[in-house]
Amino acid sequence: MRSKPLLLLDVDGVLNPSRRSSLRYRRHTCVVDGGLYKLLLDKRHGPLLLSLARETDAELVWATTWEEHANVEIAPRVGLPRLPVIQVTGDPVSSAGEHFKTRAVADYVNGRPFAWFDDGLGAADHDYLRAHEGVGDFLLVDVDARHGLDAGHLAQVREWLTRTAGAS
Repeated sequence: MRSKPLLLLDVDGVLNPSRRSSLRYRRHTCVVDGGLYKLLLDKRHGPLLLSLARETDAELVWATTWEEHANVEIAPRVGLPRLPVIQVTGDPVSSAGEHFKTRAVADYVNGRPFAWFDDGLGAADHDYLRAHEGVGDFLLVDVDARHGLDAGHLAQVREWLTRTAGAS
């Protein structure tokens, strides 16, 4: 039996863009570990992501420095349930220029195909994941932090997962 693919979610820049690109984004504030955070969140994102996960038989997982705080502060505001969390905090020093979250993701996926929505990944992350034992098929979805997640990103992942599932 093949394991479900993963849909990995970052928060800042993906679900929380750096500017309001649509009136559908609502302003929120929260306090996390004593710090005040201002958020722009679109409540449509949760249902859209849940629909994508259902249609592609994938599992949604947080891959964000918000870690468990994403389940408390972000998920309810965008309509997501509590999701598994990849523990990504730790040593920010990279081995080859990859984002520090990339190492935690590589260790977490355990050969499962995954699509990762993030605004901070590049060629070094791609190279690191390709070379890491235990990482299979993946798609890095580059989200513009100014605008956040949009329908084009979801369509890109849907098509990739459909093609990937058909190839197995």
